[in-house]
Parts: sequence; structure tokens; C-alpha cells
Amino acid sequence: MPKRLIRQLPLLLILLGLAIGGGWWWWRMAAPEVDLIPPRRGPAVEAIYATGTVEAEKWARIAPVVPGRIAEILAFEGDMVKEGQPLARLDDREARAKISELEAKAAYWREEMNRSATLTERGYRSTEATQKARSEYNQVTAAIDAARQKRSDLLVASPMDGMVLKRDGEIGELAEVKDTLFWVGAPRPLRITAEVDEEDIARVKTGQKVLIKADAFAQKVLEAKVDRITPKGDPVNKTFRVRVVLPDDTPLLVGMTTEINIITAEHADALLVPVTALRDNTVLAVKDGRAVPLALETGIRGRTQVEITGGLEPGQPIIASPPAGLKAGDRVRAK
Repeated sequence: MPKRLIRQLPLLLILLGLAIGGGWWWWRMAAPEVDLIPPRRGPAVEAIYATGTVEAEKWARIAPVVPGRIAEILAFEGDMVKEGQPLARLDDREARAKISELEAKAAYWREEMNRSATLTERGYRSTEATQKARSEYNQVTAAIDAARQKRSDLLVASPMDGMVLKRDGEIGELAEVKDTLFWVGAPRPLRITAEVDEEDIARVKTGQKVLIKADAFAQKVLEAKVDRITPKGDPVNKTFRVRVVLPDDTPLLVGMTTEINIITAEHADALLVPVTALRDNTVLAVKDGRAVPLALETGIRGRTQVEITGGLEPGQPIIASPPAGLKAGDRVRAK
């Protein structure tokens, strides 16, 4: 070997080592970096999400029978009222004046009828005159009954026993027959009326547990049960109405908007992996620096977790969220 080559041999060895190291470093850095996580144990829950509104089980919207100007408010929010109890009075001055006028006429024709009957008995007046007076009197009394009914229609009354949940309208305002002036309902029990998509309704059954979230109680998850499902859906919105009955001690109030999750399946101690790890019932593990596919059997699928029923050992790490385009056999680096 020439002396010059011998002198350059250490330099060549150093360059070779750098080349090998650079290649190894490039091989390492060119592989995508992935997070490895083991499956965990926890509750697996399958639920149907919907939104709903809290309302009284028994309640009524109350509007006036005839239009009129509000003259008096007789009940207020929180008042307990009985069936038939007046809640408000519309201006009835014209109706009272009409009744007074008719009652005066009735008094005249009553006297005329009695006087005519006496004269007829004595032969001073014909029977036809007495019958006419009686007919006029009967017509006036019928008109009085009609006028009194019109006046009673100016009273807005409760159709049921309950509590005044809400009141609209103030004295002096004109109320139309389409205007709801009062909401009256029984304070308990309460319910949530929710609209569930028609594609999910087949999995909803009466008695299923319901988890409830409301903005007013953000730190609490409340429970209730499915009470009723309407047999006819809304073909326009493609939803079915579901009634959820609330316990008597619920803190929810009438009118609150809620988010509900109807629990259709639940396993208390399930093996879970993130939804992001799953591709067509397959996850990727790592062996010798390469991605290895594992075919799995799955159970309940939630929004963030999937139950694994077969194909994965409890402590087996898997790629939490495989990068786009990563295939079986590709090189990867674990973080």
C-alpha cells in the first residue's frame, strides 16, 4: 500500500463513519414521528345527542277570547291559581253599559207584561197585547244573557289549577286573540321535550337513562329517564319528539335549554382506544421501527373512544393518531 494512502486511511475512515452516521440520521429523521399510547380501561357509552327545553308536564298558554284593552291584572308570576280563576280583565265599560241598558228595558217590559196581564183579566185589554209584552220581555232577557256572556269573555281565566309561570301584557295594552297573556302549569312534574333525528329514533326506548347538561348548572350532569316517544315524526325536520321526565328534586327550571344524551348502551369496564387511532377496524402498532397493522373487533363507539372487544392486548401500545398516508411497513419514530 502506498505510504500516501496509508497516511490518508484515518481520514477516509472518519469520512466513512460520518457518511454512515449521516445516513442513519437521515433514515431516522425521514421517518414520521408518532405518539404511542396503550389502551385504557373505562366506561364505554353509546349515546344519542339532542337538545331540548324544560317545560311543565301539564301547562297551558292562555289568550283572550275576544280582543280588548287590558284594564286590570289579577294574577302574577308565581301565584297559585284555580281553574276558572280570573287572571286579567279587559276593558268592559261598553259591555257594562249595554247590560244596564238592557236591564232597564227588561224592567219596563216586566212591568208592562204584569200590567197587561191584569188588564186582560179584567177585560180591558186583549190577550194579544199581553202576549206581545211577554215576548218583548223574553227577547230582552235573552239579550241580557248574551251581553253578560260577552262581558265574561272579557275576563281572561285559568283553564286549570296551577302556577302562573309567565305573564305578558301590561295595563293599557291592546290584546288580540292571538296574544298569549299567561302561561299556567303545574310546578311538578317537569319534563324535557327534545327533537331526535329520525335515523336515531329506532334505538330510543322508554325507560332509558338520560344525561342532561344545562348552562345554568355547568358543573353538574343531571339524570332522568325517557318517558314517551311520539309515534308520528316531523317529515320536514326529519325528527321525532321525545319526552324525558325529570325527578321532582331537579334544579332545572321551566324554559331552560338543555343538551341531553340518551344512553342506548353502556359497559362499565371496557378496553378503550381513541377514535383517531382506528382505521376501518384496524390500528397500527410499532415493531422494529416500522408500522404494523392489528385487525380489531370493536364494540361501542363513542364520540372520542371506541370499545375494543378483540385483537388487542391490554398493554399493547398503538399509534394514537396515524399521520395521513402512513401505511403498514412504513418507518416511524416514537416520540
